[in-house]
Amino acid sequence: MSPFTKSLTLSGVRIAAARAAWRQYSSLTAELIENMDKKATWDRFYTESSSSTNTFKHFEWFFGFDAVRDFIMPLLQTKPHPDGLLQVLDMGCGTSALGPCIYRHSPLPVRVTCADISPIAVRLMQEHVQTKAIQPHNLSSRLEFVELDCTQLHEHYGCSSVDLIVDKGTTDALLRSKEGKWKANQVLKQCLKVLRSSGSLLQFSDEDPDARLLWLETEAQEPGVMAADVGVQEVGELRGMTYYCYQVTPRSIV
Repeated sequence: MSPFTKSLTLSGVRIAAARAAWRQYSSLTAELIENMDKKATWDRFYTESSSSTNTFKHFEWFFGFDAVRDFIMPLLQTKPHPDGLLQVLDMGCGTSALGPCIYRHSPLPVRVTCADISPIAVRLMQEHVQTKAIQPHNLSSRLEFVELDCTQLHEHYGCSSVDLIVDKGTTDALLRSKEGKWKANQVLKQCLKVLRSSGSLLQFSDEDPDARLLWLETEAQEPGVMAADVGVQEVGELRGMTYYCYQVTPRSIV
């Protein structure tokens, strides 16, 4: 991959793009955009976006499932474990269709858990799925929506119990908040704790590899406790932005 020379911080173009996306659905101010690590921010966002229309509409941060299905679905080709379904977590799901699309398209049986810190987002998704009666590709698959603080994944999952974690913009929101970096670090460590040794964390982001790879490689290593391999692929360009898929895979501690 060619070297990158862009700023390691959120550029003015990215700030403008983020604000435009939020204004489409909400009257949230720039001050609140800086507090995307707060539950109250997202509760207000989903309350306002749902009250502005009588028709449910998915809010997709960055892009939808079709843009990244080729990164996700190949990781769900191995047979489920003897103890049941492949465990998939859509972390910080909001009202995205990503999790339900994995449920719909996976030929192997999966349990897709769509988790968000906002109970309002969770309720909206539960109501939508009940109305639409989404059918899975594999009749043994399961889909659930849970209210969950992703810095506390261990409260919902046991160690080494998850096969795939998908993070589409959640870590970006934390890292770009005034007080969110510590939470982003905790989320990464929690992901590595609950992933199986054969599992992966996929982070979809518009942050340049020269910044994100350094952060991942630093925070995913803790001598004697955890280690991980980190890679990156380019997803493509949308509305003048280049997006990336960062794959983090746990590595055995020697």
